[in-house]
Amino acid sequence: MAREYKISSKQDATAGGSGIDYAAELNEQQYAAVSSKPGPALVIAGAGSGKTRTLTHRVAYLLDKGVDAGNILLLTFTNKAAREMLERVEQLVPKDIAGLWSGTFHSIGNRILRKHADDLGFTRSFSILDRDDQKSLLSEVVKGLNVDTGGRRFPKADLLASIFSLAENTYESIEDILECRYPHLEEWLEEIKKVSQSYRKKKKETNSMDFDDLLILTLKLLQEHEDLRKLYQRKFRHVLVDEYQDTNKVQCDLIDLLVGEDQNLMVVGDDAQSIYSWRGADVDNILGFKEKYHDAQVFKIETNYRSVPEVLELSNAAIRPNRTQYDKELKPAREGGAMTPALVALDDPSLQAEFLAERIDELIGEGVKPNEIAILYRAHYHSMEIQMELTRRDLPFQITSGLRFFEQAHIKDVSAMIRFVVNGRDEVSFKRMALLLPGIGSKTADNLWQAWLHSAAGRSVEVPESFSNTLLSFRVPAKAKDSWEQLCHTLDELAPEGKFERPSNMIFSILEGVYEDYMRATFDNYEHRKQDIEQLMQYGETYEDILEFLAQLSLMSSVDGDPAQDKNQQQQDEAESVMLSSIHQAKGLEWKVVFVVWLADGMFPNSRVLDSGDNDMFEEERRLFYVAVTRAKDQLYLTYPMTNPKSYTGEYMTKPSRFLEAIPTELTEEWEVSTW
Repeated sequence: MAREYKISSKQDATAGGSGIDYAAELNEQQYAAVSSKPGPALVIAGAGSGKTRTLTHRVAYLLDKGVDAGNILLLTFTNKAAREMLERVEQLVPKDIAGLWSGTFHSIGNRILRKHADDLGFTRSFSILDRDDQKSLLSEVVKGLNVDTGGRRFPKADLLASIFSLAENTYESIEDILECRYPHLEEWLEEIKKVSQSYRKKKKETNSMDFDDLLILTLKLLQEHEDLRKLYQRKFRHVLVDEYQDTNKVQCDLIDLLVGEDQNLMVVGDDAQSIYSWRGADVDNILGFKEKYHDAQVFKIETNYRSVPEVLELSNAAIRPNRTQYDKELKPAREGGAMTPALVALDDPSLQAEFLAERIDELIGEGVKPNEIAILYRAHYHSMEIQMELTRRDLPFQITSGLRFFEQAHIKDVSAMIRFVVNGRDEVSFKRMALLLPGIGSKTADNLWQAWLHSAAGRSVEVPESFSNTLLSFRVPAKAKDSWEQLCHTLDELAPEGKFERPSNMIFSILEGVYEDYMRATFDNYEHRKQDIEQLMQYGETYEDILEFLAQLSLMSSVDGDPAQDKNQQQQDEAESVMLSSIHQAKGLEWKVVFVVWLADGMFPNSRVLDSGDNDMFEEERRLFYVAVTRAKDQLYLTYPMTNPKSYTGEYMTKPSRFLEAIPTELTEEWEVSTW
């Protein structure tokens, strides 16, 4: 047996080459983690507790201890985080750290594969497919397999890419992915499996990898080549991982293979902020860390520098009911005496929007900058009335959760069908509608438009008594025949005998007639988009006149931005705007004032989670609520409508979110809102 001999550190970290007084610069909990002995370590860093500061000081501490920069690997989830951490380390330590490997899992995988791709049958000059490239290649694969759709909609390339990615990153079979997440596609199981196999083969033939391959193939390389695995284990004597609660199974296995026998691994994260299971993240990675690394030290960093005590007390109460978690209690570094979080019950969604706009207007008048205010929601469609009210009051806002409600593709698709029925000379709307159908490209859409223009109905300014009488005579590709016929009959339903239906009825006919099937085959977030359209339907209930409804849709859509607008102008706009965001998009951000809206059962927590009866899903939903409330620095408002008008079933009473039940009444102040 070989004798173990270790060379002593080149310098002592207490005096360190950086001159940092770690004990003075860090709080007690941070210092304990930063100065911990080598070996496996789990750092549970609560919201606003200085996670990045802890990680960067740990890197500096290792460098001061004499660890060579080239022997350190720092894994992050975004390039921005990697850049920021490196910049901070460079400011802390006066030495060259160019050798330090820092970056996202994908960038580190790419770096390794560029050296060893030939061991996997690729050349080192392999191409990396972005999402558009991936969709193009998948479309070619589907075309080459001659999949017989037989009038049924085969999933689009974008949806196939999402299915394959989820399967790769979770180690689940395509069968299980379809059964659990896309049951409406199970009829295509065998065809989808064939596409997957052919797609993998095609990537090899074209010497190309997609983003998932950068992880999957790096893992495969290290699993199958012991010499390379040991090479990188010797190189990376210290591995540090940021946001460990967001790792999926592949990333977790990759970390384990890169860590050598000394197990010098420090992972930093917060199980209470694990909210991405829908894209493959596995909270069990952080919860089960001690089971894998039995000798691991566990550190908790609980001092919060972000929020006032009033917000933190509520936050601690909000997450406490979760059974599966590391116990911790956020402690305030700031003084109390601020506003007690407000609990605001409103009569309906419209009054909720009015209250938000009114209060925001007041806050801005009191000196709060617009970009220090955020409205957070569970689902994008929850923001519709709010967007309309802010627009009416001329209050500027930015959206991080996607496009403005009325600018989204599925909303514009539905409105295009209505616009064509109302205005038979609307070429843009006609072609947008036609291009939704299988087998119809731009050339066919143009031919169909010309046929319409030359028809008697197309030449008339009057709404025809029947669209199908004209349109069904047009020649369409065999693949589009059934869908075209259904579309024609749907258009008839929008204006029976030349008279317009109410806007809400039109939207219902479009959704049930043609568009729901299209969404199922096109979008991986089909359910969310359907909810958006149902919300549009609800909005349409307030209108009798279709022309007035369409006019409002146009007014609510912002004018397309100027592509020549410079970055400074964009930054200025953001600085002068209130932020609207889904909670998933808001993770890692903070604002002085936060409004968390639609806190009603079925909305937040989401009805799908409630219906599932799955405790793991429910606990993740509670973690999402926790993330939302911990974004607030000074003021927090929790709002919900007591009633919700729903198309066709009438108005119904809502129940306050069950998340509010866990919050003691003394931690909130009820606001009673009324109109003049």
